Amino acid sequence: MGLNGGAAIVGVAEMKPERKPSGVQLFSIERWAELARTALFDAGLKAKDIDGISVAGIREASMFAPSTVAEYIGAEVNYAEFVDLGGATGAGMIWRAAAAIEAGMAEVVVCALPSTPIPQPPNPAPMTGRFFGASSANFGSPQAEFDIPYGNLAQNCGYAMVANRYAAEFGYDEAVLAKIAVDQRTNACANPNAVFFGQPITVEDVLNSPVIADPLHLLEIVMPVAGGSAVVVTSKEVAARCKNRPVWITGAGERLASKTPTYMPDLVRTPIKHASDRAFDSAGITRADIDMVSIYDCYTITVLLSFEDAGFCGKGEGLDFVREHDLTYKGDFPSNTHGGQLSFGQAGLAGGMSHVTESANQIMGKAGPQQMEKCDNVFVSGNGGILSEQVALILQGD
Repeated sequence: MGLNGGAAIVGVAEMKPERKPSGVQLFSIERWAELARTALFDAGLKAKDIDGISVAGIREASMFAPSTVAEYIGAEVNYAEFVDLGGATGAGMIWRAAAAIEAGMAEVVVCALPSTPIPQPPNPAPMTGRFFGASSANFGSPQAEFDIPYGNLAQNCGYAMVANRYAAEFGYDEAVLAKIAVDQRTNACANPNAVFFGQPITVEDVLNSPVIADPLHLLEIVMPVAGGSAVVVTSKEVAARCKNRPVWITGAGERLASKTPTYMPDLVRTPIKHASDRAFDSAGITRADIDMVSIYDCYTITVLLSFEDAGFCGKGEGLDFVREHDLTYKGDFPSNTHGGQLSFGQAGLAGGMSHVTESANQIMGKAGPQQMEKCDNVFVSGNGGILSEQVALILQGD
């Protein structure tokens, strides 16, 4: 059971990531509309074709976000979805849109994720939850009562615990983890849109960067930027008249297990395994058929665990796998060919969607200088919180 491959990505949009936003500063709802317009143009479609939208949080609407967006862009839609999966939101939007199209609910769905809105409102109300990262500071939450008062908060702390547990169980080689960041930076150096374009690094650079949360170094941690990403998902009938090679959504899986590491049954065996198995079963292909992987990479340890739990190598074999493979776009196991969030940049929730847009561009043959010679089958992962919410996708060309 699963998707039947009856929906495809036909258009993409990506706002160039910026560490210091320049130019006209837009509200998040304006960014959503601009991303939608660009993705529709890329597909060869028009605004009147939209009959479905997928959104996440926008600052201009604390509730009723889908209807607020629909009203703003002047669309009456048959499918409206609000997705809240942290870094897995982008990938989660894609399979939901595909399922809605296969069910006949809609034909053209825009999934857009603008980054943190600019400008910020004057004298904004305090947002205490933001300071606790993936943990909720709201009164009554388990995190507010049992985690935050004892210092177990935010992503750096959680992923450091995961890395230390991995080291205790399987061993740890900092240079190998650093290689993940280096290979992805090589990809970013080929991508003019990457925030670290033209800035190569070495393993020594990574290991000499400050330790933020032992054993994680600064250059192993995602780079926050401003930006945004969007895709257009549509039916076979509409895809036939679009400009780009269709990117068929043939497999998907999702798994939510916990919110914080406190309640994880196993810190180094993650929900991506279940999600990945379902995605491959749905698509009817094997790991050996994959030409490129686009792995959610908030930290290098996330990539290592995803290689293992998604089934590209055995449990505890990730270090040897990374040692033995070239992860660059010219290598034998291309991974995060846009540079990943570590080197392309993480524009909020759009960081996860950038893995989808890059994968689609690779299959469409318009990824730019980092374009692979052959790319027909791609595995994409999304990760929310601290290995909490996992989504896996299989994307395929004709």
